[in-house]
Amino acid sequence: MTTLFEYDPDIGYRFVPHLKTRVASPDGGYLVRTNGQGFRSDREFERDDAAPRVLVFGDSFTAGDGVSNGSRYSDVLETLLPPLQAHNFGLPGSGTDAQYICYGKLAAGAPCRAVVLAVLVENIRRIVSPYRPSQDAEGGVEFLPKPYFELELLDGAERLVRHHDPVPREPVTARELESTDSVDRGGRFPALRRLVRSVGLQGVVQQLVRYQPTPEYDSPQDPAWRLMRAILLAWRAAIAQPVVLMPLPLYQHIEGTADATAYRQRFGELAAEGNFILHDPLDDLHGYDLETRRGFRFKKDVHLTPAGHRAIAQSLSKTLRPLLDGASPASRSTG
Repeated sequence: MTTLFEYDPDIGYRFVPHLKTRVASPDGGYLVRTNGQGFRSDREFERDDAAPRVLVFGDSFTAGDGVSNGSRYSDVLETLLPPLQAHNFGLPGSGTDAQYICYGKLAAGAPCRAVVLAVLVENIRRIVSPYRPSQDAEGGVEFLPKPYFELELLDGAERLVRHHDPVPREPVTARELESTDSVDRGGRFPALRRLVRSVGLQGVVQQLVRYQPTPEYDSPQDPAWRLMRAILLAWRAAIAQPVVLMPLPLYQHIEGTADATAYRQRFGELAAEGNFILHDPLDDLHGYDLETRRGFRFKKDVHLTPAGHRAIAQSLSKTLRPLLDGASPASRSTG
């Protein structure tokens, strides 16, 4: 089995540089190619100002798990907005905390027209975790240390403080963590979710119980949201160029089985507070019929299909086009 990732003391990990391989997946394999910086790209990231470019940060939905490089929304953007170069720094399994550190290490100060922060809304749980789950060589689950931040009171003011700096190399076992909440295991009520999926009633049950997959957004005072807000505000302050904040909805939000009101309200408030350009793609996605929207994710995997990536690219292009032309677009969202 090809090793996709290698240890990084600052970010925790990144793709093995100069990799070209095929990855098996439940819905069919896909091709992965990486550049010298250790990110999925068919080109190197050069710090010059010759070409109009945007820098894109996110997790596996941005990195493109399940699809080959050219089918990702960042790559599709280049076909919609030539001669744009979209440099994709997406990292599967990462949270906004590691992505912020990645920007500071590899892209801070680089010439660009805009920086896109694509925040999968479920990742609000990842940022409160000091560890992340990973598959070991035998196919079991181990937990790897990751960089993380906490809000701490220093000199009478609340400040963002990094921990795991550098990131420890050694994994810990599930047994060592079983009595703690120090890792995000990928959603709420895992046993119930498995049962509901097994009888094919997931969407029906979610609608009946008004399923809320991300209750951390319900209150602006929720500790996880306060941490997310602090990380994104610190990241915004470090970037001179326009910053597009794009909350990526879960498939439940796209398909209408969960209410997106709370997270949309939080990101709308944050955009106004932090001088972000908010790009909320959910209304554009809801413009497709339900059958088409269900085709935006794989049948056996919640990641975006090529059709899902294209829909995101078409939506995002509306906000990026004025930036490439030198104008300032209005935020595209509804509460």
